Amino acid sequence: MTQVHAFCDDLLADHDAVALAELVRRGDIAAAELLEAVIARVERVNLRLNAVEFADYERARSQAGSSDAGVFAGIPTFIKDNTDVAGMPTGHGSRAVARTPALTDGAFTRQLLSLGVSVLGKSTLPEFGFNCTTEYQARPPTRNPWNPAYSSGGSSGGAAALVAAGAVPIAHGNDGGGSIRIPAACCGLVGLKPTRGRLVKSELARFLPVQIVTDGVLTRTVRDTAVFYAHAERYWQNGRLPPIGLVEGPAPRRCKIGLVIDSITEVPTCAETRQVVEQTANLLDDLGHTVQPIKPAASRSLLRAFPDYWGFLGAMACRFGHRRFGKGFDLRRVDRFTQGLAHSFRHRGWFLPLSLYRLRRTWQMHVRMMQRYDLVLSPVVAHVTPKLGHLSPEHPFSEVFQRMMNYASFTPMNNINGSPAISLPLGISSQGLPIGVQFTAAHGDERRLLEIAYELEQVQPWPRIDRTDPT
Repeated sequence: MTQVHAFCDDLLADHDAVALAELVRRGDIAAAELLEAVIARVERVNLRLNAVEFADYERARSQAGSSDAGVFAGIPTFIKDNTDVAGMPTGHGSRAVARTPALTDGAFTRQLLSLGVSVLGKSTLPEFGFNCTTEYQARPPTRNPWNPAYSSGGSSGGAAALVAAGAVPIAHGNDGGGSIRIPAACCGLVGLKPTRGRLVKSELARFLPVQIVTDGVLTRTVRDTAVFYAHAERYWQNGRLPPIGLVEGPAPRRCKIGLVIDSITEVPTCAETRQVVEQTANLLDDLGHTVQPIKPAASRSLLRAFPDYWGFLGAMACRFGHRRFGKGFDLRRVDRFTQGLAHSFRHRGWFLPLSLYRLRRTWQMHVRMMQRYDLVLSPVVAHVTPKLGHLSPEHPFSEVFQRMMNYASFTPMNNINGSPAISLPLGISSQGLPIGVQFTAAHGDERRLLEIAYELEQVQPWPRIDRTDPT
């Protein structure tokens, strides 16, 4: 297996974003020097990973060291290419969208910039973020740094590949059905999908009848994720949610944890994934937590309701593309998967009111479950990371859609009911790729997720790409 990474004995070494920011703050390294080291790393791996959609290094160079404000001041990063950055095009992963530079920063971009990061460019995603692999119909895919023959996940696959490969320590992602957590699981990262409303409402989520999309970040350490959320809420805090604050380590309190291994699809979780989840449950039990098998807090009616909503989003992208993505939108260039979603909605659109009702009532079901448990442990996805091509939009829509339903059968529930969930890399498959496990908490309880993540990171450090043989 040939891994693709940029870890080496340079300024970045193996530091996370918190450590690098502290080095810049103390003057041990200059922001401009750090920027050049990051650019060199990105260029070293991107030809093989195809994780950068758009780069603007000169702009980043002109701004390097211009401000020391923010906890991540001087840290270079990438923003996913479905979120506006002033002066950069937003392509949404689609050939149908004209590459016109955005006039202003998006709402989440402004929140992220408040932490002091420097934006190098845009990371890749599948068309409109609809797929859970970052693959395309007529261009090369984004590849997994652990093994470039495999998927990096989706839809934040470019961000995950860049962070896992050591090109940047932290990168933006967003999650509408698992799009932070699935790439985190594929690439061995920490991926927290926050409670609905935790961060500023993005343009993507603003007009959805059920707001399934939330922004966030992908990181290699729990500390980077915890520091991001603590400082993001200093920029803006939702008064209807309890503040997270700065979580700095495990909590002494022990948790009652529900264990779900198979999803409501009735497609069994694969043996390797099942083993990692069960081993995690045993580890938690050894640490003094109480783990009990439970059934998913959802009915099988959601197996039709969420796809109906998915189809609605595909139909809206096609029908109102000129309004949403600009005058240059070309419907003829939309890929086969998006067309398939739109087509499915034309046949089932009259079910949408019932599907929306079913989606909205899952909030109450989750509240009732979390009155009995502090956390729920489950797989992130139902089987190990697939090879590139398994979920490619070049295949017939019905074939890819069924494969996606069988694969991404755990993560959408948190988007539907608005609850927070975190993906943690706690195993390795027989093919040498990471296997993630997911923890879900009550609405607003990201703090408990971060505490359990810290504890597991300390007692069972994450699998690591082999740093001895850089690309």
